[in-house]
Amino acid sequence: MATNAAIARRWFEEVWKPGGEAVIDELMAADASGEMEGGTVRSRDDFKVARRQFLSAFPDLDLQIEDILAQDEAVVVRWRAAATHRGDGLGFPATNRPMSVRGMTWMELRDGRLTRGWDCWNLGGVIASLQADAAKAAGS
Repeated sequence: MATNAAIARRWFEEVWKPGGEAVIDELMAADASGEMEGGTVRSRDDFKVARRQFLSAFPDLDLQIEDILAQDEAVVVRWRAAATHRGDGLGFPATNRPMSVRGMTWMELRDGRLTRGWDCWNLGGVIASLQADAAKAAGS
């Protein structure tokens, strides 16, 4: 059986790529819950909706793991992400501007499946930066 750290690594390396929904079904409990930047998910299906919205805004998302710490059922992943805002999944039209952000995710796993999670990163700052860049470009 894979360690919780290995499961968390797989989550970050595969879930945010094309075809990742199958990995969600495999690694996430159906009744898992989480606090994501921008909202709460109360099930695996809720997470899939949030993932689709995010990837519709950032279809070229490149997510890189910087560090993983694991103890018993808890795993913390420090990560960085880069992408281009090419869709309206954030609730406003694509700006075609790049973004990069660092964050951390605390995960709880039981019996090889993600049961709870908490993300911590600056979604508001990313949105404000994209909108400011777009406004600046429109005014030039």
